[in-house]
Amino acid sequence: MVSLRRHTSDRKSSRGKFPYIRTGLGLLALWLIAVMLYQTYKPLPPGISYESPEYRVDQVEFLHDLTYPSSDGQMQHEQQIFQRMMQIVEEAEQFVLVDMFLFNNYQHKGQNFPPVSAEFTDALVAKKNQHPDMDIWFITDEVNTNYNSAPNPLLEQMTQAGIHVVITDVDPLRDSTPVYSAVWRTFFQWFGQSGDGWIKNLMATDGPDVTVRSYLKLLNVKANHRKVVVSEKTAIVSSGNIHDASAYHSNVAFEVTGPIIGDILQSEQAVLDISGGGQVPTYTAPSTDSNTGDLRIRYLTEGKVNDAVLHEINQANEGDILWMGMFYVASPTVLEALLEAAKRGTEIRLVLDPNENAFGQEKIGIPNRPVAAELHDKSDGKIQIRWYNTTKEQYHTKMIYLAKATGDHIVLGGSTNFTPRNMNDYNLENDLWVAAPPDNKFTIDIANYFERIWNNDDAEFTLELDEFQEKTTFLKGILYKLQLILGFTTF
Repeated sequence: MVSLRRHTSDRKSSRGKFPYIRTGLGLLALWLIAVMLYQTYKPLPPGISYESPEYRVDQVEFLHDLTYPSSDGQMQHEQQIFQRMMQIVEEAEQFVLVDMFLFNNYQHKGQNFPPVSAEFTDALVAKKNQHPDMDIWFITDEVNTNYNSAPNPLLEQMTQAGIHVVITDVDPLRDSTPVYSAVWRTFFQWFGQSGDGWIKNLMATDGPDVTVRSYLKLLNVKANHRKVVVSEKTAIVSSGNIHDASAYHSNVAFEVTGPIIGDILQSEQAVLDISGGGQVPTYTAPSTDSNTGDLRIRYLTEGKVNDAVLHEINQANEGDILWMGMFYVASPTVLEALLEAAKRGTEIRLVLDPNENAFGQEKIGIPNRPVAAELHDKSDGKIQIRWYNTTKEQYHTKMIYLAKATGDHIVLGGSTNFTPRNMNDYNLENDLWVAAPPDNKFTIDIANYFERIWNNDDAEFTLELDEFQEKTTFLKGILYKLQLILGFTTF
């Protein structure tokens, strides 16, 4: 009897403990849900998701980089963007400000890329040494310090020269992977990332080892993905990074002058404000800028790019031709808008990267291959798609061109991939919107660019859709949909 009473008492005592455990787990679940909701929908920091006024200018310069195989199989590299960025630094007289997502010289063993990041560092340092009082800013993403696992020697070199180097603090931005982010913010973010790394660098085998805490931060995927170089004279908005392993990627860029430079600086002030402070250089538009000209331009960041893209696609009608050159396309709203435009009779031509490699590492074709299959099937082939003929590089372009039957033609391009992460106020992004007459040099240059690579005028730039449509594409489509729903993506 004593033994029976003891066992009964033990069971009651054990049951008495469980409500506290259940209560604790319930409170933790509520907390994580609250963190998810807040970090997904919290107010954006001031100045983020910015749209400039519309300006009129006489000229916008279109620049491009193209890598492609010649008829004898040798790789050809047409490159304009980096060289022009270097010239902007050389010609600056008052200030230089750079915001660049990828900026490092880390590579996988056995790779050999042009040392563009070191060349650009040397140019900025030389400029600072020649003009010690010149205001020079370099803003970049934490990916270049391997999420604070190790210092970046190039950034250290700039700092020692007196250049303002800012590593963007993206934590104030909204989270795009809410399930993981809630766990990371609750349990891990407090420990920081710095320390002696011991895990191999997956982004570049000759890069520094990485701490576990840095990889945990990396998995909370978001970034300052902008790409801009600006002085008091001119500015370049680009799809390309100043990054050794990206040096042969195919990219596009736009060079603009005039009052819009002030708007670019204003948008960069917002980055400084969330990243520790500082004041961007002062810009005063020359008195000769009269805000007249045949071209209309606007500067857009973050979600304002999404608004502009959807507006332009939704305005496309029968008789118009909509061109797109894109590294990643996965935004459900953009895909739906393209399908609706095709129904209205818009001729749509997409040049997509096959998502085959990333800095020498093989990829499985997500998201573009299942997206291409979906667009082709749902439009009954009305949406025409070609793959850029990549080898070990990427078709890294992010641009649309709406050739309208009447009125100005529209071009929109810059850093922004057409994906939820890039378009929905998670990453920091920047694009230029241009409206130009069909007979303007800028418009003609854009049209010639697309016609050349679509028709393979002087090389095999692009391939037929079937080239990368495999039997496993539908399985990749399932994985792609799951990634979109859960937010566990790098696109």
